[in-house]
Amino acid sequence: MNPLKKLLGQTAVYGLSSIVGRMLNYLLVPLYTGMFDNPSDYGVVSELQAYVAFLIVVLTFGMETSYFRFIKIKEDKDEVYKNSFLTVIVINLAFFLIGIFFNQNIANALLYPKHNEYVVLLITTVCIDACASLPLAKLRAEEKAMKFAGIQIASILVNIGLNLFFMLLMFNKEHPEQGVLYIFIAGLISSLVKPALLYKEFLQIRFRFYWPLAKEMLTYAIPLVLAGFAGIINETLDRALLKRVLFNSGKDISYATAQVGIYSAVYKLAMLVSILLQAYRYAAEPFFFSQVQNKDKNKIYSRLMNYFVATVCLVFLVVSLNIDLFKHFIQNESYWVGLGVVPILLLANVFLGIYYNQSIWYKLSGQTKFGAYISFGGAFLTIVINLTFIPTYGYWACAWATLIVYAAQMVASYLLGQKYYPIKYNLRKFFFYLLLSLAIFFICKGIAIESQTLKIIVHNVLIVGFVGIAWVLEKPSPTISK
Repeated sequence: MNPLKKLLGQTAVYGLSSIVGRMLNYLLVPLYTGMFDNPSDYGVVSELQAYVAFLIVVLTFGMETSYFRFIKIKEDKDEVYKNSFLTVIVINLAFFLIGIFFNQNIANALLYPKHNEYVVLLITTVCIDACASLPLAKLRAEEKAMKFAGIQIASILVNIGLNLFFMLLMFNKEHPEQGVLYIFIAGLISSLVKPALLYKEFLQIRFRFYWPLAKEMLTYAIPLVLAGFAGIINETLDRALLKRVLFNSGKDISYATAQVGIYSAVYKLAMLVSILLQAYRYAAEPFFFSQVQNKDKNKIYSRLMNYFVATVCLVFLVVSLNIDLFKHFIQNESYWVGLGVVPILLLANVFLGIYYNQSIWYKLSGQTKFGAYISFGGAFLTIVINLTFIPTYGYWACAWATLIVYAAQMVASYLLGQKYYPIKYNLRKFFFYLLLSLAIFFICKGIAIESQTLKIIVHNVLIVGFVGIAWVLEKPSPTISK
């Protein structure tokens, strides 16, 4: 089978769980924004969920990618899996015990001194998710995409169902902290679905640790952990910094948290690019490793980049030029004040997707230290820009920082990749798709059309034109051999 078609098929299946999950979570945005009259209450949920993203990176400790690499180069694949799994379990057990013991101290540090139960629920949830990551990675490596998708969707549906039950039937708007608690309880129960459906994997694990292999895998994984942690700083730290910096600059804590709620709500509208990216990454990482011995691998990677850039630019246009439709996902108009940052965040996520697509070069070559360098450079920029400009520009500073950082990482990864693991990408097509999408966006924004219906028609006709041009340029060519 054409390897690109194989990747497309797997992306479709993995994407089923990712896209369905994200789209269903999309439906939670109108639920939350409709139920939480004050954006500050939604801001609490958004801020704490941002910390979860940090913890997942640390607690999985790069073992998923390390597992994918070492099963390709080691004969005893079962030994690789056991070492990966046990490493994650030990790390999470230690973190869980420490976190539970110091839960009140953590709550105080997060400025939620009266709600240490939030901390307990989040720590428990994130540990369960991290421990389930290796059995799920094993399913991906074995190309059991349907089972993987089934488990993910089951967990997602439980989460959605519990959210609807708690928020619509039990939540009292006069006690918003009750709603926050319900959301975290729903998250915990839905996380338990994964190990419940993977119970055979947990029961079969044997506590035999082969240290030489573990050491080799950890050496490979540590730079990935550092890179991933720094990457999460770029993705989510802005929400935590937004509240803290505004509060420290003299703003009321309720106002600061409300700004987090507004920014987080409109950020969801930029997440369609991330939804596509998540689905793609589930299939792409094991696929890239499987093509290492293919003599046409660089042609495959280059062609894949063309498709990817065209697709993410299309998503940028669809959302940014139809923002008047997408904004209704946010039920409460008090959040709409932040819609202006959506195109900035969409473009930022386009650059992030391209960076992730490029980053395979340092994973394939084993030079994962460069991923850490790039991510730490981005993290430094993120912190500096946000700390400098949030007091004056609020969440606009967060959006521009995100765009600048992702663009810088994309360029840095390309330049380093061409030096250490050259892949001849078609830069002309890259710039053409990017500039064409930006030109269409600015043309549409520059033309004042009073009729909302006519405006939507004109915008989408231009989007269809973009699709047509991309289709002509990317017509299927003769099959690339395996």
